[in-house]
Amino acid sequence: MYLTTLKLKKDKEISIYRKHPWIFSGAFFDIPKTIEDGETVRVLSYDDKFLAIGHYQGGGSIAVRILTYKDIPIDQNFWNDTISNAVLYRKNLGLLDDAHTNTYRLQHGEGDGIPGLIIDIYNDLAVIQCHSIGVHRCYNQIAEAILSCYKSKIDSIYIRSKDTLPEIYGKKIVDTFYSGSKEETIILENSVKFKINIITGQKTGFFLDQRENRALLNYFSKDKTVLNCFCYTGGFSIYALMAGATKVDSVDSSQKAMDLLEENLLLNTFAGDHQSYCANVLHFLTDDTIPDYDIVIVDPPAFAKSIHKRHNAVLAYKRLNTLALRKVKNGGFLCTFSCSQVVGTQLFYDTIVSAGIEAGKKVRVVRSLSQGPDHPINLFHPEGHYLKGLMLYVED
Repeated sequence: MYLTTLKLKKDKEISIYRKHPWIFSGAFFDIPKTIEDGETVRVLSYDDKFLAIGHYQGGGSIAVRILTYKDIPIDQNFWNDTISNAVLYRKNLGLLDDAHTNTYRLQHGEGDGIPGLIIDIYNDLAVIQCHSIGVHRCYNQIAEAILSCYKSKIDSIYIRSKDTLPEIYGKKIVDTFYSGSKEETIILENSVKFKINIITGQKTGFFLDQRENRALLNYFSKDKTVLNCFCYTGGFSIYALMAGATKVDSVDSSQKAMDLLEENLLLNTFAGDHQSYCANVLHFLTDDTIPDYDIVIVDPPAFAKSIHKRHNAVLAYKRLNTLALRKVKNGGFLCTFSCSQVVGTQLFYDTIVSAGIEAGKKVRVVRSLSQGPDHPINLFHPEGHYLKGLMLYVED
């Protein structure tokens, strides 16, 4: 099969030799005007040596996302091998055939070697989410590869990409089932039950990247009072209750999320008291009538999705965490997170330092927190470390 060839300028191949999966538009000689977004291309060095095959996409700084450093066709066999490798990795993590957990991320973009491709498994459902046009153009082959690996274990595969692709392209497509039609299922995560809707839920239906951080609560929540800010459908809240927390308050501005939280509470058995608040988190944290807590969890949505919004995001993180620290009892814990990729680990840490100073608290770092191992970070793509977190011990 003929592929369009793009040639790099001299010395621009260094990043490829370092296995970074992105090639920026300024690295190429003239890009043909006839090239289409999503087209599979061969990348050559300035002296015509083969370097990689990837998907081209214009309109941004990243021109090519690399799929392979081998000169091979991107066909059904390629996708079968890709998905098989992803399954093997999760099997080696102990996530397959786990009696206590039946949900995990199967494919995590650059972390699994395929920029732009996310696949989440929710019990008997699979969701494919495409973040590049090239990957979306391959979703049929990707879905077939999933069916080949999972056989009858997957009831339905849903393609949910309209909102994660460039706007002009996204307007031309619809989210749809590739196979089956099942929208909802009950997942198990460390024996905790959650109801998932793969069409109406945020992201692909649930925030799987926090699984190990939620499990961490089991060691600290017994006989404690817990505040879960930006609770969404109650992941941290229900874990804390299942671990023996005496009281848990959950706060989120989405009534839809709070309704699903109530359904998730009914799926599980616990003895503690729970209260839901559909409210603005910042307003809640400044309410003097609300008591302090033994544990406060702050897991907001991304405050910055581009480098231009990073400064405002840092200010927002500082204000939020200052208020959260003041809501922690003497000798309590704050678990705080940022999923803003443009806010790096050191910047996030420095921001929390500023919050600690402003809050007037004595603070110790108990643990640094991150995304789970089914959201792997490519060694050659540190940008994939998007979820940063700190567990802090707070004293007056």
